[in-house]
Amino acid sequence: MMRQEAKQTIQLAFPIVIGELAQMALHIIDTAMVGAISYKQLAAASLVINAMGIPFVIGIGMTISVSQMVSMAHGRRDSQLVSHYLYNGFFLCALTALLISFVLIGSRGILHHLGQDPEVVEYALPFMKLMGLSIIPMLLFMTLKQFTDGLEYTKTAMMLSLAGMPINIFLNWLLIYGNWGFPRLELLGAGWSTLITRSILFIILAIIILRHKTFRRYIAVSSRQWKLKSRTLRELLYIGIPSSLQVGMEAGAFAVSGIIIGTLGAVAQASHQIALSTASFTFMVSMGLAQAGSIRVSNAYGRRNWTKISVIGRSTLLTALIYGCICAVSFVVFRNHIPLLFNKNEDVLALAATLLLFAGLFQISDSTQAIGAGLLRGIKDVKTPTVLIGIAYWVIGIPLGYLLGFYFDMGARGMWIGLIAGLTFASLFLIARFLKMSRKGSL
Repeated sequence: MMRQEAKQTIQLAFPIVIGELAQMALHIIDTAMVGAISYKQLAAASLVINAMGIPFVIGIGMTISVSQMVSMAHGRRDSQLVSHYLYNGFFLCALTALLISFVLIGSRGILHHLGQDPEVVEYALPFMKLMGLSIIPMLLFMTLKQFTDGLEYTKTAMMLSLAGMPINIFLNWLLIYGNWGFPRLELLGAGWSTLITRSILFIILAIIILRHKTFRRYIAVSSRQWKLKSRTLRELLYIGIPSSLQVGMEAGAFAVSGIIIGTLGAVAQASHQIALSTASFTFMVSMGLAQAGSIRVSNAYGRRNWTKISVIGRSTLLTALIYGCICAVSFVVFRNHIPLLFNKNEDVLALAATLLLFAGLFQISDSTQAIGAGLLRGIKDVKTPTVLIGIAYWVIGIPLGYLLGFYFDMGARGMWIGLIAGLTFASLFLIARFLKMSRKGSL
């Protein structure tokens, strides 16, 4: 039974993982194509992406509420309630997207006060305006993606995400370099390409949901169910706000750790970025498993089937543990080879190889804590996990890392040990809480 549930979760997770990797690839493609113009425009793109990182993931956290509530209603076989959550969730996420976009565009002048190269800032300001606008179609696409994911139709968004890659590359080729008679916009061209690509993906997914027979039953009841209700919005916020805080605190912790390590010098910063980039790539699989496990648990929670919840949860945790161990072994075995993909400096290669040992241990706790948080979201337990994640990153991880790094002269290694300690705390307590609550629900 455990094996069968694990197989179903992996099948659901696979398209989610591919979609997430496709989104990550879009940023890499943009960076590479802009980098061919000049290093200062590349620096400007990096500055904007980093400045937008936390607000963006907070917005994504809000969209998670849609998949959770939709999957629960789907578990009850209530298509009218599914439609109701779609409408209210879309309204809430659209409002969030507009707010985040307005804040990012309105506050872009702060780039002047971050101690950056003035020429880099001049490139970054108009680019940030376009990227701020592109947040709107991106979060609207993510909202509709969460709706289809909640119904366990994960391949739709995956195919669109993959289709977005050649569209974005072609638009970049036209607008960054000025081919086929188009104006040579350079960095601004990348901004326009991103905005256009994200808008196209949102519009296509919206048309599919409105017109395809798969979703017809949810659209057919729109005249009765597409009404805003304060109770429904509160339900969505109950999941959305803690989810936003969870991903925001995690993104913030890694951003701060990078800034702290950056004070140790360029070698430490570059080595840290290599280890973190590698860990971030492998984490996409863990995140996909977490989302799939959360959706399946939420579906079972809609039927109050605690036996099913327990089996799905334990099988997903075991899958995450096995995956984390495979990644850990891979990082250890290939620690001297992976850094060569990023840099050739001997000092950077040596330190990055050491940090990849820590990143290997990091894989196990990072994977299992993501699953633990996802499973708890599936049974609508979000407040306590948010507190636990806050403690893990901001009371244990960052302070301990700073202490080891600077007071015990362990440098970047100390910071990574602190992050591992924080993630291990989160993993153990989140898993223990899920197992306790699933046993309590069964009783």
